[in-house]
Amino acid sequence: MKPPLLSARGLSVAYQTATGPVPACVDVDLTVRRGEILGIAGESGCGKSTLVHALIRLARPPATITDGQLLWYADGSAPVDLVPLPEKTLRSKRWTQLAIVLQSAMDALNPVTRLGTQFIDVLRVHDRSLSKAAAAARAAELLGMVGIPADRVRSFPHEMSGGMRQRATIALALACGADLVVMDEPTTAVDVVMQRQILSQVLRLQDELDFAVVFVTHDLALLLDFADRVAVMYAGRIVETGTADQIRSQPKHPYTRALRDSFPPLHGPRVRREGIAGAPADLRRLPDGCAFHPRCPHAMPACVTDRPELSGMDGQVACHLEERA
Repeated sequence: MKPPLLSARGLSVAYQTATGPVPACVDVDLTVRRGEILGIAGESGCGKSTLVHALIRLARPPATITDGQLLWYADGSAPVDLVPLPEKTLRSKRWTQLAIVLQSAMDALNPVTRLGTQFIDVLRVHDRSLSKAAAAARAAELLGMVGIPADRVRSFPHEMSGGMRQRATIALALACGADLVVMDEPTTAVDVVMQRQILSQVLRLQDELDFAVVFVTHDLALLLDFADRVAVMYAGRIVETGTADQIRSQPKHPYTRALRDSFPPLHGPRVRREGIAGAPADLRRLPDGCAFHPRCPHAMPACVTDRPELSGMDGQVACHLEERA
């Protein structure tokens, strides 16, 4: 098993509102290992984006980390808790150790600045000895890594297609050799063909450069194709973790099974697909017990009153059904 790179322990994040804090992530324990792809799946509003922004300390008010630790394991040194670090120290770690690919590439790129200039700015901020010409050459090299012609360094974001902009943000995240790259639904705004092209390039680059990836999406079927491990979130909590093979063949939580079964296979007999009844839990008014029990076809009396905790050896699950198995 590969050594840990980033470990969240008891991490909780809440949004401060006029009527009180709204918990978006609660008591999350999660470890990202060096060189692996960790997928985080769940419906919209379950806390995925909040979690990954908190993992690299990009959460901004009204979101605040209310509890827990974020342990960063640098090579050959004791782990460092990122939660209490000041902004100046965090800024030195961003891009060189921690990087992010945001959900909307058009919003992530400066619309009034040429693409090459944005790359040069990032490169020279983190390497003061780098000349402007060397940074420009490196920018063209980075774009080439993701299949974008070098002459596009002079393009503005609006002159590029959606898929090209998304690949440019991936190249920008890799500019300074980060050990961990968080990808927050990077393929949501592109078509299926471009989605596969982007994922193929991510896998190729990850294999060449050996960085770890946290990939966030609502599309569990997509994750099962390329992730090493998967964490499934519901109502701000992780309800199941396991390898991609475990989640594909033997999901233990009813919510995970429902997510997996909502996507039709490409081969095999035609069968009727069933969606997940009801709506995602309201984080402002979570039910007692298991938050999924109002939608769960296997709910039992204990589910209404007692919240299950993650348990298990190979893969973990928070479900009373497994406790009785």
